[in-house]
Amino acid sequence: MVKTVIFARVSTSLQEYDRQVSELTTLSKSNGWSIEAVFAEKISGAKSNKERTELLNMISYVERNHIDKVLVTELSRLGRDTLQVLEVIEMLNKKKISLYIQNYAIETLTQEGKVNAMSQFLITILAEVARMERKTIRERVESGYNNFRANGGKVGRKAGYMKSDETMKKEYAEELRLLKKGYSLRNVSKLTHTSVNTLRKLYDKFC
Repeated sequence: MVKTVIFARVSTSLQEYDRQVSELTTLSKSNGWSIEAVFAEKISGAKSNKERTELLNMISYVERNHIDKVLVTELSRLGRDTLQVLEVIEMLNKKKISLYIQNYAIETLTQEGKVNAMSQFLITILAEVARMERKTIRERVESGYNNFRANGGKVGRKAGYMKSDETMKKEYAEELRLLKKGYSLRNVSKLTHTSVNTLRKLYDKFC
């Protein structure tokens, strides 16, 4: 039987990785694979590999226990830095351990344990595109702020301005209701169009 481990990641302590684990468990069962362990972490994927304890634990585990595949729902769960992601994949390849990426249904090794050149190429492209998108977004935001300031604008609230707790509770009643029901910040943001930063402040203050 093919031996697998599940690796899941979310970026903040307020997010949950249960959906990732559930989807990969279903995938394993449908393919007749055994799940030997589950590794999950709450940390930014932009962190270096050496800063990610669970990732290092997973790599150590698969090496010791002769695991065949590491399962992730999408490449960004493994990390968001192109070089860091490729470093992990290279380590797994050397140990003849395949990385299976669910949303693209591709993996890094063939059934014979050889490097899948096409998937390796796609993974490199996908990781680099994701990195470029994040860089572009940051640059656009920074450019917008700089242009606004250059034209006499001031970023942020007016000095001394602060909403009362009661005002915030009324204004963000729906957001608070969803947060208290256990919805993730990202899902609440999609439903209400309120920024994740604002939701995080609401959660810390009222939940």
